[in-house]
Amino acid sequence: MKDFAAPTDDILFSLHQVADAGATGKHDPDLAADILGQFAAFAENVIAPTNRIGDKQGCRLENGRVRTPDGFADAFRQSAEGGWLGLTVPEEFGGMGLDHLTAAGVSEISTGANHALQMATGLLPGAVSTLLRFGTADQKHRWIPSLSEGRTLNTMCLTEAGAGSDLSRVRTKAERQNGGWRLSGEKIFISNGDQDLSEDILHFVLARSGAPEAGTKGLSLFLCPSKIEGGRNHVGVARIEEKLGIHGSPTCQLVFDDAEAELIGEEGGGLGAMFTLMNHARIDVALQGVAHAARAWDIASSYAGARAQGRRADGVPAVLSDHADVRQMLDEQRALAVGSRAMCHLALVVLEDPDQLPLADFLTPVCKMFATEAGIRAADLGIQVLGGYGYLEEYDIAQTWRDARITSIYEGANGIHALTAATRGLKAHDGAGADAFVDFISRLAGTVEPVLSCLAEWKEMRRETLAHDGVPPNARLFAAVTAELFFRASWAHIGKVSGGTAFEGEFQQLADKVLKSAMPLPRFCS
Repeated sequence: MKDFAAPTDDILFSLHQVADAGATGKHDPDLAADILGQFAAFAENVIAPTNRIGDKQGCRLENGRVRTPDGFADAFRQSAEGGWLGLTVPEEFGGMGLDHLTAAGVSEISTGANHALQMATGLLPGAVSTLLRFGTADQKHRWIPSLSEGRTLNTMCLTEAGAGSDLSRVRTKAERQNGGWRLSGEKIFISNGDQDLSEDILHFVLARSGAPEAGTKGLSLFLCPSKIEGGRNHVGVARIEEKLGIHGSPTCQLVFDDAEAELIGEEGGGLGAMFTLMNHARIDVALQGVAHAARAWDIASSYAGARAQGRRADGVPAVLSDHADVRQMLDEQRALAVGSRAMCHLALVVLEDPDQLPLADFLTPVCKMFATEAGIRAADLGIQVLGGYGYLEEYDIAQTWRDARITSIYEGANGIHALTAATRGLKAHDGAGADAFVDFISRLAGTVEPVLSCLAEWKEMRRETLAHDGVPPNARLFAAVTAELFFRASWAHIGKVSGGTAFEGEFQQLADKVLKSAMPLPRFCS
C-alpha cells in the first residue's frame, strides 16, 4: 500500500507556468501555494486514511437513513470547520471568495485522497453559482451561508429510470399548492441523496411543471430541502445502489412523495438553470480523472522503482522501472496525468473570462472526455505495472481503477460529449468556439510541426463533419482527434515553459515523446 501524497508541486507548476493563472487577475500564486500546501497536509493526514475504510465498509441504509463509513463524518466536520467548503463562496455569504483555479487544485487533491468523500462536496461550488445566478435574494441568504459552513450539502437530481440522458422524458411532477410547490416522482443515481454528514440536504430537482408534450420547455428547477418546519420533508430513500467503486459515496434512489419545494429561476427555465450546476460538475469530473491518473502513476512508479526484477544488460540487479516496457507504461501514465491536468487548467483560465464563452463551451466537453479516459487508462496501466499484485486490493491500484471507472459515465457519458463536440460544439455561437479553438491551439503549439500537422488534419475533418446534416458518421473520431490535438498542443506548451523549472528535464523528454508519437496513446472515444 502506497500512502497518498498530494501532487502539490505538479499542480502549482500547471497552474502558474502552464496555464498562467495569475494573468486572470483573480488568482494570487503565492496565496494559492500556501492554501494548497495547507490542504495537502490536511488531505494526507485526515482525509486519505478514510479512503480504504470507505471502500471496504461502504454505506448502509438503517431505518430509511443512510449511514456513511467510519471516519467520514469526522473528516467532513474538520473540513467544514477549516473553511475548506467555502473557498469560492463570496465573502458576503461567509466564504473566502477565492478563484476557481485555486479551488480546482483543492478539488484534485481531495479526489486523490478519497474520491468517495469528495463526492459529498464536489457539487457545492456549482450549487452556489446556480443560487447566485438564478436565486432570489432570500434564497441566496438562506442557503449559501449554510452550504459554505457545511450545515447543508446539496445534490443534483436529474436522472430517472425511464429517461436516462434524455431529459425531455423527465416525469417527476411539480404542482402548485398553497402558494408553493410539491414534487412527486422518483430519481435514480443521486450521489449523496442522503447522508449523515450535514444537518440538511438541499436537493436541486429538475421536475415537470408543464405538460409532458412540452418536452424540455416544461421543466423547471426546484430547491427541495430534506428538513422542513415540523420535521423531515417527504423525500425517502428507496435503496442505495451497489456499485463497482466509490463505495463510500451513497448513490441513492430517491422518492419524492408530495415533497415541499420552491422554484429557483423562471418556470420552464429549468434546463438552463440546471446547466450552470452541470457545467461546473463536468470540469470537476475531468479533474477527478486527473487525480486518478496522478494517483495511479504515484503508486506504480513507487512500486516499480523498488521491486527487484532481473538484471540490466551490464549485469547489475535491476528493478522493474529499468525495463523498457515498464518504463513506457510509467511514461504514459505520467504524460496522461500532467497533460490532462494542463488541459483542465488551461480551460479553467478560459472559463474565467466571460468574453471567451464560445471557446469555454467548446473546451468543456473535450476536457471531460479526455481527462476521465486518461484516469481510467492510467489506472489500468498501473495494474499492469504491478502485475499480479496490481490485481490484489491491498496495493490500492485496483480501487483506483474501480473508482475512476465511473468518471467516463456520469455527468454525461463520454459518447454524448463526443457527439456534442462534433455537432453543437462546431455550430454554437455561429462557429466562434471552433474558430477560437484553432487560434488557441496555434498559440499553445507555436511552431511545433507535429501539432501544426495535426491541426491541419483537424481543420479538414471539421469541414467534412460540418458538411453532414444531422449526426455526422465521423462524430466520435472527430471528437477523439480534437481531444488528442488539445492534449498534444498542451504538451508542446509544457515543453516550452518547463525550462528552468524543477521539471525541466523530465517534462521536456516526455513532451518530445508525446509530440513525436513515440507514445502510442489510444484515440479516446473513437
